[in-house]
Amino acid sequence: MILKRIFDVVFSGIGLVVLAPLMVVIATLILITMGSPVLFRQTRPGLNGVPFTLFKFRTMRNSPSEALAVETDARRMTPLGSFLRKGSLDELPELWNVFRGQMSLVGPRPLLMEYLEKYSAEQKRRMEVKPGLTGWAQIKGRNSLSWQEKFALDVWYVDHRSFWLDLWILLLTVPVVVLGSGVSAPGEATTKAFAGNGNRPGSLS
Repeated sequence: MILKRIFDVVFSGIGLVVLAPLMVVIATLILITMGSPVLFRQTRPGLNGVPFTLFKFRTMRNSPSEALAVETDARRMTPLGSFLRKGSLDELPELWNVFRGQMSLVGPRPLLMEYLEKYSAEQKRRMEVKPGLTGWAQIKGRNSLSWQEKFALDVWYVDHRSFWLDLWILLLTVPVVVLGSGVSAPGEATTKAFAGNGNRPGSLS
């Protein structure tokens, strides 16, 4: 775990420096096309469910009124936002979360706070490690997978995690990002909300 943390700090720090010019360009384009704020901030559960503030580049326009507040993600998504999501460029600010120790380069993706009460006991085990920029589920299909498939892959990572597995996941993340594989669930601009496990044994929903 110490080696993993050192790796996270070194490479997230390098990434923040090397990618700073690109992030400035992206921030400028967002400001021009969507206005402020440039960053999307949201409270997400981290290690053991402890909340932290996640930073991403904004990809959707704000709803200016209550009537538009119920707009779908597809209608709010801008062309620039779609481009950023396809190349995972919207997630670059999360390097700051990694540098601060709230996230890791590799781990289960940080999801929404409201999902916590909907997890089964087994699904909650995904929070036994820090959330990551990429993870086992991301290289296995990302949002094209069902929630149950993603959670099963997350728990598999928790049980089999190692420094070498992290390096393998990072290596396999490159073609996934380049090809834009699994960015959205079928028929969705992003992905469907997790509705819980129904009446399955061990469900908390």
